[in-house]
Amino acid sequence: MTHCSLPTELSGATRPALQAMMARVGQLWVPPPPRATREWLAEEYRLPEEGADLPGAYSPDMVPYLWGVFAALDDPKVKLIVQMKAAQIGWTFGLIGYLLKTIAESPTAIIGLFPKEESARKFMDEKFVPAARATPAMSKKLDVGTSRKNGNRALFKQFPGGYFTLVGSNSISNVKSTTAEMVVVEEPDDTNENIKEQGAALGHIRDRIVRWRRGKMILGGTPTVKGVSRVEQFIAISDQRVLPVQCHECLESHVLQWENVTWQERDEGAPHPVYGMAMPETALYACPHCGSAWDDWRRKRNVLQTVRNAVASGDPYCGWKPTVESDGTVVGFKELNELYACLPGSVLSDVVREYLESERAAETGNISGRIKFVNTKLARPYEVESETPDIEDLESRASDYPELTVPAGALVLTAGVDVQHDRLAVSVWGWGRGEEQWLVYWGEIYAARTTVDRTDPCWQALDEVLFTARKHQSGYRLIVEGTSIDASDGQTSDTVYWYVRGRQRRGVMAVKGDSHDHGKREIYSAPRKVDYKTKTKASKAGVQVFMVGTHKAKDLLVGGSGRITLTGHGPGRMHWYQDVRSDWYAQMTSEVKAPHRNMPGKLTWQLKAGARNEALDTAVYALHAARALRLHLWSEAKWDALERELAQADLFSNSQSGGSAPAEKPSSARNLFSGGKPISRTD
Repeated sequence: MTHCSLPTELSGATRPALQAMMARVGQLWVPPPPRATREWLAEEYRLPEEGADLPGAYSPDMVPYLWGVFAALDDPKVKLIVQMKAAQIGWTFGLIGYLLKTIAESPTAIIGLFPKEESARKFMDEKFVPAARATPAMSKKLDVGTSRKNGNRALFKQFPGGYFTLVGSNSISNVKSTTAEMVVVEEPDDTNENIKEQGAALGHIRDRIVRWRRGKMILGGTPTVKGVSRVEQFIAISDQRVLPVQCHECLESHVLQWENVTWQERDEGAPHPVYGMAMPETALYACPHCGSAWDDWRRKRNVLQTVRNAVASGDPYCGWKPTVESDGTVVGFKELNELYACLPGSVLSDVVREYLESERAAETGNISGRIKFVNTKLARPYEVESETPDIEDLESRASDYPELTVPAGALVLTAGVDVQHDRLAVSVWGWGRGEEQWLVYWGEIYAARTTVDRTDPCWQALDEVLFTARKHQSGYRLIVEGTSIDASDGQTSDTVYWYVRGRQRRGVMAVKGDSHDHGKREIYSAPRKVDYKTKTKASKAGVQVFMVGTHKAKDLLVGGSGRITLTGHGPGRMHWYQDVRSDWYAQMTSEVKAPHRNMPGKLTWQLKAGARNEALDTAVYALHAARALRLHLWSEAKWDALERELAQADLFSNSQSGGSAPAEKPSSARNLFSGGKPISRTD
């Protein structure tokens, strides 16, 4: 084949031109760098007529305190972003803008986690879909309809390169089945803390991004109770940024605090029934450094100017300063209270009115308004005074007796068992006169495979813990005569019922905590009879399920003036041994009784964020087993009779064995159960 070549002169002249042309073509193939979120929002984002106070073009200047958050969202090295905020600061529409920008410029798989499916649906219908429709840049990027043609559903929107799906936190399949590069959590404090006894929804949803190199999780919400709040928990692992605002007069900076809000009071006239002599309409903010008064315009102007100055100086986080050293992968923004709000409708007089109203209600004993004010206006977790001793105090009060040895005074043993998928948590307690109680054992039995498996050796190991005779300090030996084992997890309940059915005559009961119990249910109540006509798992297994009054049990054990707070010996005292596993103390104090956000006026037991409570749960179950035996109703004469019976049985056993070997069978209070039904011991 003959090749045709260009003349040398032409080839030399053409080569640079070709190279230049190829370079220009190459540049056309390179996509433009993604715009910063703040820039995209200002240029492309539109707020809808429905649901937005200021429909039309989005103005980042209305939310300058979110500029730093937008910067964190754009930073690829940031894996977790946490915003602990007041309720009305423009967070939701700012977040929606970022989601739309992501779909338009760098589409990927996105999951939104909401407390319930109902709240997810409301978000989608009332805010996200209207905002997407109002933003022209999304018209060719995202079809928000629900026709079969586009594959969308009410809570699932598909687009080229990814999808956006919303799930409720009350379904284990929702939070475990889908993976995504980005997870967004709205109001983390309201999400389910223990789905089907398998742990918190936040933990499961966080696992969804593990496989993604650029995985990012965004949490935003108002806090609830200090120690319980999950947004507070995530803030604690972040760099905990705050936004100091510069005063226009003295040029000093400080974090905006409620303590600096002032208002005037009338000198004369009749007091207002709620506000008294206060005049909320005179509210001002005072600089703590120079005392200059900021009205609403000046307050908002100072916030905006502070952020602008930070941007001009090259601060990537627009004025937000870290208070904790970190590696930069977890960024948290805290104390974003309503004093920062720059939206047109945000005025100090309204904040003062709500404060005065909440304080007036608190004077009558209703503190729900005060809690709401602290949470939703000040963006702070509400601190509940706890009467539970601290861990150091509990450690100092531990008694000197060995594990698995029954102390003098304890004459009956019961146990509580909490069933996790990978382990069984077990507490054994000894009981004496006046329901005085001694911890005999606390520990966990780990499964070789899973506790769902009936053949797993953990169940045989549980038998050994429960039915091995324990030596009493007086010489005789005792066995556990009542056991309450948790059957509330739908995945492990079949195995629990199987285990219980073969051991009912040995005092083993299947129990569940009442999810609607807020102090009304008794610790022990008789179960329903087995109805073999019903199709429940328990009835098919021929097992009765006992409902435990967990709130009353926790009140009695660890509540204010509860048994764990009492010192000395005697009725109602609680004792534990010095060598108890160290986590027992933290787990016994892992819950606080505090107002619940969704049940105003009611105090409920709530798990501290990130805490484990198996030791407390098993103590509750062991107490339930003791109540099933009616030990709290025994007279002094009955305790005396049991003690004599045990001593005589021990003497007889020793005489049979020559006094040198332990008895083959332990002394027993007596056969307390028959066919799975507790036999009442009447005086």
